[in-house]
Amino acid sequence: MKKLILIICLSAFLTSLFSQEEAREEKSSKPVRFTFGTSILIDNHTVATPYKGGLELEIHHRFSLIENYHNLFGIYGSANTRIGLNYGINDRIMVGAGTTKDYKLQDIQWKYLILRQTEDNSMPLSLSYYGNAVLDLRKDDAFGPEASYRHIHRLSYFTQFIAARKINDMFSVQIAPSVSYFNSVPQYTDTTGYKNFNIGLSAGAKATFFGDHSLIVEYDQLLTRQDLDEQPKPNLAVGWEIGTATHTFQLFVANYSHVINQRNLVFNTNDFVKGDYLVGFNVTVRF
Repeated sequence: MKKLILIICLSAFLTSLFSQEEAREEKSSKPVRFTFGTSILIDNHTVATPYKGGLELEIHHRFSLIENYHNLFGIYGSANTRIGLNYGINDRIMVGAGTTKDYKLQDIQWKYLILRQTEDNSMPLSLSYYGNAVLDLRKDDAFGPEASYRHIHRLSYFTQFIAARKINDMFSVQIAPSVSYFNSVPQYTDTTGYKNFNIGLSAGAKATFFGDHSLIVEYDQLLTRQDLDEQPKPNLAVGWEIGTATHTFQLFVANYSHVINQRNLVFNTNDFVKGDYLVGFNVTVRF
């Protein structure tokens, strides 16, 4: 009888120990939160997606190039704006749509959070797949000779894998290779012009210094060489992010002005080496 009681007590004790250990393991394997504060980091997407059923309103605004006080350093110049709306189908899948002023671009976009970094580093990084399809609504003559025009020439596509890691409570980094494709691109002669298929690479980081205030940086480089004497220019952007539970505001200087990823990579002519910078801001509102 005493042995039976001892076995029961020992079993209960071991069961309790195993339960506590499993609870600790489950806790330590939780996904890392807030690698980045919002779905966008200046000109590129991050690994973040809206929660299930959540809506995100995105406002992207780019002033003209900083020149002098006559145009108030770009504020009085021609501006480019995009307004978009994203929806979280679940905690990993996002779909969205938007419209951009320059070139009358209409886009649909999607993102899938494939991997999530865990607190115990059993998964050391987060990985998302992002893509879009963009429709250019300019007049037909913007797409070459009338005889060769087709409606499909208005479409372009962008796809990207985003790998990110939250290093600690202060620093997060990401890198994102991408592929862009345009059904129609400008051709100036038989041997000069842009290429339809293009490969690019982007990198970004966030450093949170106090509260909800963060320094954000981004660099973008087109890797495919065009059949042009003057190649498209890379982008260097530096900004400040302020986040709350429902809003994120980003103010920055950059030399990309197109907003849409594939147009930024392939057609950017602003050279940061020569001081071609502009002021921009992004606003994200979560519902």
